[in-house]
Amino acid sequence: MPSQKIYLLFQASVLETFDMYRQNSRAATEAGGILLGHVRGEHVEVIQATQPQAGDVRHRMRYERNDPGHQTEADLMWKQSDGEIRYLGEWHTHPEDWPSPSSVDMDGWRYRALARQDGRATLSVIVGRVGLYVSLVDGQGETTLFQECQSS
Repeated sequence: MPSQKIYLLFQASVLETFDMYRQNSRAATEAGGILLGHVRGEHVEVIQATQPQAGDVRHRMRYERNDPGHQTEADLMWKQSDGEIRYLGEWHTHPEDWPSPSSVDMDGWRYRALARQDGRATLSVIVGRVGLYVSLVDGQGETTLFQECQSS
């Protein structure tokens, strides 16, 4: 990855989606989806986070994105924007204040990053009860961690 700073912008609607699914109760299950948006050079603007779908697997400590509705939404946004809006990565929740990735998370992110045909880094977000874990995983499987950030 280039050594220059990478700017990452989350639209308010994306942060609102994250807020809807925070695991703030003991009964709350993990949630997640894909991140869609614009790439401008090395900079990224996240404009949409898909919400959990009926075919996804949701447990207290596990989320699997299985429903084809996520891909359908990505394809639709790509087509409607003439290729300007694209798949950026994945998001999911953890039942902890300041989330950190599990080995399962890291392995999944590396797998997706290495499988990308365009060679771009994949954005990975974990939504905690207080903050976000945000990283980019490049085409070689190397992870760059953004500064920890608190979401409103």
